[in-house]
Amino acid sequence: MVRVKNRIPEYDLIVIGSGPAGQKAALAASKGRFHVALVDRREVVGGVCLHTGTIPSKTLRAAVLYFIGYGQHSIYGESYRIKDRITTEDLTQRVNHVIRSEIDVISDQMNRNGVDMFFGEAHFANSHELVVKSEVRGETRLQGKKFIIAVGTRPVRPDSIPFTRQRIIDSDEILNLENIPPRMTVVGGGVIGSEYASIYAALGVEVILIDRRDRLLEFVDREIIDHLLYHMRAANVTLRLGEEVSRVFIDDRNQVITELKSGKRIISDTLLLSIGREGATDGLNLEAVGLKADDKGRLKVGETYQTEVENIYAAGDVIGFPSLASTSMAQGRLAACQALGLKHEAFSPLFPYGIYTIPEISMVGQTEEQLTAAKVPYEFGLAHYAELAKGQMLGDESGMLKLLFHRNTRVLLGVHGIGDQATEIIHIGQAVMAHGGSIDYFINSVFNYPTLAEAYKVAALDGLNKL
Repeated sequence: MVRVKNRIPEYDLIVIGSGPAGQKAALAASKGRFHVALVDRREVVGGVCLHTGTIPSKTLRAAVLYFIGYGQHSIYGESYRIKDRITTEDLTQRVNHVIRSEIDVISDQMNRNGVDMFFGEAHFANSHELVVKSEVRGETRLQGKKFIIAVGTRPVRPDSIPFTRQRIIDSDEILNLENIPPRMTVVGGGVIGSEYASIYAALGVEVILIDRRDRLLEFVDREIIDHLLYHMRAANVTLRLGEEVSRVFIDDRNQVITELKSGKRIISDTLLLSIGREGATDGLNLEAVGLKADDKGRLKVGETYQTEVENIYAAGDVIGFPSLASTSMAQGRLAACQALGLKHEAFSPLFPYGIYTIPEISMVGQTEEQLTAAKVPYEFGLAHYAELAKGQMLGDESGMLKLLFHRNTRVLLGVHGIGDQATEIIHIGQAVMAHGGSIDYFINSVFNYPTLAEAYKVAALDGLNKL
């Protein structure tokens, strides 16, 4: 039961933001028998992850793969499709279904665990009082002993870019496109830009991807990226790397014109700007509690996720790297435990990355470049999906799994994959690495047949042959 003081609800913990970090923070606190409130600016739970980020973009990708018959082309030919004319309605129907289902699941979790939910724009009145403003319910004041800020991020929108509905958009707006454009320019070759570039290219859109860096996704193993670039070019993606945008505008023919500093001029129907994200902290009135975000709107925290203010913590994308939904969940749980004195253990720093381009990429551990720089004597082993019966069944003959291991001890140092279900099978390598295992584990283990998991044994044997 919520304690009331001067008619203002008082909570042990108030969580601002209901994305992955906020959800897990609220649940951890409620299971510890604390009074918890969860606040979100939307009228529904889920945060950026559910409404404009991870879930809708990955569901969109799944819908695209289904309709274009991806995985069947090597068997039935490149022209094979489930549907010839794919519309945005075909794609958003699946997206909306998944979002509705996830909202129901999250809402039910909060209700079952006694978490009170408030919806509206929130800002601090002081270090123990939060004001929530809603157009429907007016103003609500909440008192809290502890706070966790988990408001996430939003796309960077420079003033120099003339954002225009349906034409010049950011990554939050791309899900609202009414039609699939014949030509699309993507500015920014980070994870989000690369994902959307490959997704729309798979639909037959003529995509031009621009990035000022000479290489996409620099933190990923170079061989894996080379593999991705080959697929992107084959899907009719034009790569303009090492290029910078000087001007963007819509001409008198209603075309989006992108001019580059090199003098190149690119014409398209839609431009997606994806040059980074910034913390959504500007409306919180942080000055009232003595906090200040950095120039990217992010908050600085210590190892316990505590900010510079004793009773205020932060977790998730708003604190920066690694900005993954998976790590945000763990951070939210740990922040709640730290704030309320609950027993807990830190999560392993060995976490995987999943990049949902087409084909998808996943990795855990170190890359060849990192091992070379550190002068670690390593060797590698490769397994190609074309060698696996399961790869043939899935129609993916170009997927690949790469194992990096210490040449002397055979200890597994890194796992890198590209291809169908790469983000699923990466966890096998993650588990072995977490326990300090060697490639001998894969050689001596029996895997189900036929599965993609066999790739670990094939790659381990390939690496062993190099010693």
